Amino acid sequence: MNSSKSPGLAGFGILKNTTCHTEKKISVFFSIIFMTVGILSNSLAIAILMKAYQRFRQKSKASFLLLASGLVVTDLFGHLINGAIAVFVYASDKDWIRFNQSNILCSVFGICMVFFGLCPLFLGSVMAVERCIGVTKPIFHSTKMTSKHVKMMLTMVCLFAVLIALLPILRCRAYQIQASRTWCFYKTEHVEDWEDRFYLLLFSCLGLLALAISFLCNAVTGITLLRVKFKSQQRQGRSHHFEMIIQLLAIMCVSCICWSPFLVTMARIGINESDSKGTCETILFALRMATWNQILDPWVYILLRKAVLRNLYKITRGCCGVQIINLHMWELSSIKNSLKVAAISESPVSSKQINLQPLSSVG
Repeated sequence: MNSSKSPGLAGFGILKNTTCHTEKKISVFFSIIFMTVGILSNSLAIAILMKAYQRFRQKSKASFLLLASGLVVTDLFGHLINGAIAVFVYASDKDWIRFNQSNILCSVFGICMVFFGLCPLFLGSVMAVERCIGVTKPIFHSTKMTSKHVKMMLTMVCLFAVLIALLPILRCRAYQIQASRTWCFYKTEHVEDWEDRFYLLLFSCLGLLALAISFLCNAVTGITLLRVKFKSQQRQGRSHHFEMIIQLLAIMCVSCICWSPFLVTMARIGINESDSKGTCETILFALRMATWNQILDPWVYILLRKAVLRNLYKITRGCCGVQIINLHMWELSSIKNSLKVAAISESPVSSKQINLQPLSSVG
């Protein structure tokens, strides 16, 4: 049985089988570039989110900003830890036998790959659920979704992702060095044992479930906001809802595009393994797609902000040759709308003005 193998040898079985080669210089270069861009992007996004959180600390947007900050922080540490290990592996010429005799590095790498893969997907779905509750059940959201509860949810999500990542270690199943010899994950070559298939299917099913929940909740939130807008015919201070749903839709699209190939590939291997060479090349492509998720996530919060969207709106109207009407779509609150209606009601009709003078004096 595989579980009877010593931990020091369990991770090296793949090295004796087929490998798919990667260009060392190009791979090291791109690993360093991706890691640097990811760290800078996430750091900038964290600064923007924390500044916004301090401004909206006591408002309904605070819980969303807190969850978004947790997502970006997770992406940041994913770049730092996984990127540093990957660069070290490339710099060591992928000689795992020399620097990984006890299989500790491979186990740590595998745990980090699973945790930093699932945790952002879980947080994205939690953010979608939070916004759905905030839009459809605002009273419940304002009373129950406090910062304390949001922090508890963040902790529970992280602990659940840690548990999934530690399952193979708790079951004495070592993470495996993959065929490219550049990273570690569940066993993806010659998968015969039911437990190895279970881990692959568990990872892929949880990831796909998180994406499905995000899609469903974002659809409900978007439809609810559109219905409210068309019914009221006024912008009643809901610009922050539209800003957040635009960001959530962008996060969902990025996650679906980046993670779906990897999740589907893992599910396909877990159900029915294909040829080794084709599987290796497919996994490498899907893995590189998934790494883009942690780079693109922070740019959603950097670019899709009210100030940026307002400027893009003005530029688009100008490019289309349409006269720009200052609708104040991001600033108008319900109080300003009320004042606007009151001003219109005091139109220059002499009879109305006479009748309204006592009322205005009372106000």
